[in-house]
Amino acid sequence: MPKSSFDADAQAFITAAVITDNTQQNAINTLVLALKGYSIWTKFKAIYPIVGGTASQHKYNLKDPRDLDAAYRLTFATGWTHSANGMTPLVTFADTKLIPSAAIFGSNQNIHLSYYSRSNTAGGYEFGNSLTGSGNSFGLIAKYSNNNIYAFFGAYNNILVPTGLGFAMANSTSAGVKAIKNGVVVRTGAVASVNLASFTRSTYLGADNRIGVTVEYSSKQCAFASIGEGLTDAEAANFYTAVQAFNTTLSRQV
Repeated sequence: MPKSSFDADAQAFITAAVITDNTQQNAINTLVLALKGYSIWTKFKAIYPIVGGTASQHKYNLKDPRDLDAAYRLTFATGWTHSANGMTPLVTFADTKLIPSAAIFGSNQNIHLSYYSRSNTAGGYEFGNSLTGSGNSFGLIAKYSNNNIYAFFGAYNNILVPTGLGFAMANSTSAGVKAIKNGVVVRTGAVASVNLASFTRSTYLGADNRIGVTVEYSSKQCAFASIGEGLTDAEAANFYTAVQAFNTTLSRQV
C-alpha cells in the first residue's frame, strides 16, 4: 500500500517497479528527498536506482517510471545478471532510448553521466554513444584498461584512478569537461566540443553505441546510474553524498 508520508515521485517509482521491501522503499524516498533538497532533481533526465533485484525492477527510470521508450526505461540485451547488489553486464548492454540533443540538455555543453561501480575491473564504456566519423562522442568510462577514468563530450578528458570502485561521473558545463570520482573533481579539460545535433541513435548503458555497432563493453557491476544536465562542483559533491547514503542504506556501498 502507498505510504502517505512518501514523496509522490518516490511512490510512483515504488509502485511501478513493485518495490515491496520496506528498507528499499525508504531508501528510494530518502534519495528523492535528498536530490530535491539539494535542488538538483530537475536536472536529471534519467535516474536508474537499480533496486529490487530483478531485471523487471531495474529497468525503471526514477524520474519517469512509465514502461515506455519515451520514459527512457532500460531495455536489456541478454547477458545481464541481476541481484540485490545491482546488475552486472557480461558482453552486453542496456538501451536507454535516450538520444542526446541540445533540446533535452539545454546546450551542447550542459550534460552529465554517472555510474556507481561495485567492481574494480578495467573495461569499456559505462555509458556510450559515439560518432567516430565526425569525432563526436558522449560517454563515461569509470576505469579503462590503462586504469584511467574517461569523460567523453566531443574530445575526451582522462586521468589515472586507483580503483574502478565507487561513483564515477563525466560532467560538462560552460566551465569545462570534468572527470569526477566520489564527488571530487579529479580532472578538468576544455569546454565540450560535442555537437548533439549529430546524434540520431540512443545511448547505451554498459557499452558504446558506435554508429549503431555495440563495442567496448563494461564488466562493472552497476548499483546506480544517471543521465542529466551538467552539475556544478558543489552539486556533484552533494549528488555523491545522496547516492552514497542510498547505497549504504541498501548495504551495498563501496
